[in-house]
Amino acid sequence: MSLFGLGNRNQKTFRPKKNAPSGNKGAQLKKHIDATLGSGNLRDAVRLPTGEDLNEWLAVNTVDFFNQVNLLYGTLMEFCTSTTCPTMSAGPKFEYRWADGVQIKKPIEVSAPKYVEYLMDWIEIQLDNESIFPQKLGTPFPRNFQDVVRTIFKRLFRVYAHIYHSHFQKIVSLKEEAHLNTCFKHFIFFTWEFLLIDKGELVPLNDLIESILQAY
Repeated sequence: MSLFGLGNRNQKTFRPKKNAPSGNKGAQLKKHIDATLGSGNLRDAVRLPTGEDLNEWLAVNTVDFFNQVNLLYGTLMEFCTSTTCPTMSAGPKFEYRWADGVQIKKPIEVSAPKYVEYLMDWIEIQLDNESIFPQKLGTPFPRNFQDVVRTIFKRLFRVYAHIYHSHFQKIVSLKEEAHLNTCFKHFIFFTWEFLLIDKGELVPLNDLIESILQAY
């Protein structure tokens, strides 16, 4: 089984790949990401290109990281079940509860797969909402756009934290740890560049993150 293949996925949780915003230089910026990632230099890949708008850059990268996490988790779904992972945790000290502030206002304890299902539903709603992620050229981003992006990245980090703490040995057995580590390194470089996640949220993977940032 490969992280690049479809694997054995529940379509409800693993979603079709999202496309970059089309009307706001999304395709052009996506090409820039692909080109810089192809060079192997993740530091260059995360930096805001000269002359580009920060919100445009955050938007296209948010879609990209959503797709990456979707693919990574989708490959593990047969191993991450309500039986194996009855809570959404990152080791014994960290447990994540779900609330979206709309349908579920008070945080509730759910299994890891249910948490990820709720999360992917919620992120898709944000990405498809043109008042938050504009598609038309010239449409302004909302004032709270960067706050929404920070919340998305904070919650995507929790999926990485769960994978590393609960499923890393399975990743190793699939011989996909190098791919996982590269995706996470790219994610951390980006969040560090734009200060998207509070340091307190990163504690479950502190040692790994410190080793990554030594190369930043």
